[in-house]
Amino acid sequence: MKGRDGMQLPRAAATILIALAACCALILIFGKTPAAALQSLFLGSFTSAYNFGSMLSTASFLMLAGTGSAISIKSGNMNLGGEGQVYLGGFTTCLALNALRLPPPLAIPAAMLLSAASGATMAGVSAFLKEKRAARPLLTSFLVSAAAIPIIDGLIMSSGSASMTNLLALPYIAETYRLPQILPPSPLSLSFFVAIAVCLVAWHVMFRSGYGARMQVWGTAPTFARFAGYNPAANSYSSLAISGALHALTGFFAVTGCYYTCHKGFYANMGWNALNVALISGSNPLTAIPVSLLLAWIFTSASRVSLTQGFDFDIAGIVQGIILFSVSLTYIKGIRNKKGGRK
Repeated sequence: MKGRDGMQLPRAAATILIALAACCALILIFGKTPAAALQSLFLGSFTSAYNFGSMLSTASFLMLAGTGSAISIKSGNMNLGGEGQVYLGGFTTCLALNALRLPPPLAIPAAMLLSAASGATMAGVSAFLKEKRAARPLLTSFLVSAAAIPIIDGLIMSSGSASMTNLLALPYIAETYRLPQILPPSPLSLSFFVAIAVCLVAWHVMFRSGYGARMQVWGTAPTFARFAGYNPAANSYSSLAISGALHALTGFFAVTGCYYTCHKGFYANMGWNALNVALISGSNPLTAIPVSLLLAWIFTSASRVSLTQGFDFDIAGIVQGIILFSVSLTYIKGIRNKKGGRK
């Protein structure tokens, strides 16, 4: 079986198995107590409410941002600016909630809208450059994100709150603006169910609506889409704006449901892991749900083992790199096969 624009399921499974094998090999070589570490790797996420809730919380971020990546891939406007869009979304959320003096029913939706708008605007820059200068979003989205990240870092570092504490972060948001925890003391919040709802809605739009059909035509046969009279600007602006908004909302939920502040670097790997989800799931939001759960289990388990075993390096980072490298190679090969007319 093979999802459209996605990896063959055996290849996707092989990629994840290779990453797990690499993780196990590192544990056996560098772990202080390899047997206990392997047990923690495979079973630790299900042994306590905190570990299980942390895994589901991570999965919710992967679902939201992964759906954003899937939409950009399906439309032919791959968005590689996820890291900066998540960061900007969290930064905007924290600024808004610290500035607004409104009741939570008004302040939280307002911050959510501002966050989504910030991500949509950042991604919209790539759409503008594509339509006006024929620049590829694959490149411009990455460059805009790379430029935005140090700017946000500088704004956080120059804030009064950062200078008075050891944490480079904006002020914590008020407790009334924090999403309630579902499995305390874990960071699991309502964002998990929101993420699932977003995946379901996105799947319906992508595969059961005229807009989704046109978007997929642009992604698979742009020349045919032009001859069919489809509006290229509408596809570019709408798909990238939605993708950027979903990445920014990931930052919103990270701030309101997990960190309660925007600290320097909280976005790390969120955008790239979301791209992993999109590529492995074949850019299908429904498939992104189990893929996100699986990757969240791997990433959180690997990070926990790195911490408890006293590793000098982060196993999760290596696993993430292996998965991204593998799925990227498969995606590039698929593009070359299409251009060569091979199935």
